[in-house]
Amino acid sequence: MSTNLENTGALGYKKHTDGGWGVVPIQTRSERFTSTLVTDFPAVTGREAAWKLTPVDRIADLIDGPLDGSAYDLTATAVPGIAVEWVERTDARIGTAGTPEDRASANAWTQVEKVLAITVTGEEAKTLRLSRENIGSAPRAGHIVIEAKPLSRGLIILQNTGDARLTENVEIIVGDAANLTVVTVQQWNDDAVHLASHFTTVGRDAKIKHVVVTLGGSIVRINPSTHLVATGADVDALGLYFADAGQHFEQQVYVDHDAPQTRSRVNYKGALQGTGARTVWIGDVLIRQSAAGTDSYEQNRNLVLTDGTRADSIPNLEIETGDIAGAGHASATGRFDDEQLFYLQARGIREEEARRLVVRGFLTDIVQQIGDAELQEQLQDAIEQELTRTRLSTEGS
Repeated sequence: MSTNLENTGALGYKKHTDGGWGVVPIQTRSERFTSTLVTDFPAVTGREAAWKLTPVDRIADLIDGPLDGSAYDLTATAVPGIAVEWVERTDARIGTAGTPEDRASANAWTQVEKVLAITVTGEEAKTLRLSRENIGSAPRAGHIVIEAKPLSRGLIILQNTGDARLTENVEIIVGDAANLTVVTVQQWNDDAVHLASHFTTVGRDAKIKHVVVTLGGSIVRINPSTHLVATGADVDALGLYFADAGQHFEQQVYVDHDAPQTRSRVNYKGALQGTGARTVWIGDVLIRQSAAGTDSYEQNRNLVLTDGTRADSIPNLEIETGDIAGAGHASATGRFDDEQLFYLQARGIREEEARRLVVRGFLTDIVQQIGDAELQEQLQDAIEQELTRTRLSTEGS
């Protein structure tokens, strides 16, 4: 299945409206070509809007090559009210939350054989912890469907560690009046590569909290998109990342307000240290003409800890109606706040410890919103380990 566009649409271009003479670049996220078939997408050159900030030469096998789409090993807790099972790719839920916008996502969609389905039912709060500890170093395709039935409540934690060379799609379906939190934690080994497209659709008076935490891997590219399709739909899209030397961490976040009285908050924070550490954050928010009364805000903050790093931060906001409650965006990248450091040092705290306190305070703002004490403690420890690396690398320089 593919979107009915001119051939140029797949390349990131479309015809002029004033007579169709030639092409102009597609400017908005909502106009991107979509398809579930990899053959509908042209070869990736690295010049496309979706790929221009990504090291495509290092992930060519995931974009174009053959992938193992079979089921893989995982560990999941048994939780009443949450079902976990492998289903066929013909399952009726597949394709209801979104459609691939790029060739890597479509490559996974085309080649996947088994889909991991997680179904949440019941109004009581409950937590599922699912761990993928070693996907392996061979190129692999994955697909996950998470469905929260109407009125249900649940927290799903997807923890990724070990080796991986994975491209996957994650569909999240939030039924009417449901309240779902999905947290994906990337603590892969240093040479792992993980590309993922997350598609979420949110029903009437339903709420989704979507959290992306990336602390490990060579290249990790998690692109979440959320479609608020009914009145009162609500999303908190949160992200935390800490990039070390040579690591590339990327997020392209999209929120589509398509119904009245919808709300979105996007808040991503990252830290970078070491030569060649690179992060990319692109945030797109669309408020359609049908979304009167929308309340939306997105922001990205990056803290640079050492020389030799690069953080790209690009917020975009498109508004098609004047009848909104509020909309805005912000982006900032910089070093330590000198006033904060001075305040702490004036109270007898050594400079090194003062810097650590500032970084912890900067990042734990996201951690504390997850809503699971065990995971929050785990992430606090992981951040502390990253800060120890910063101290050691500084001392060795």
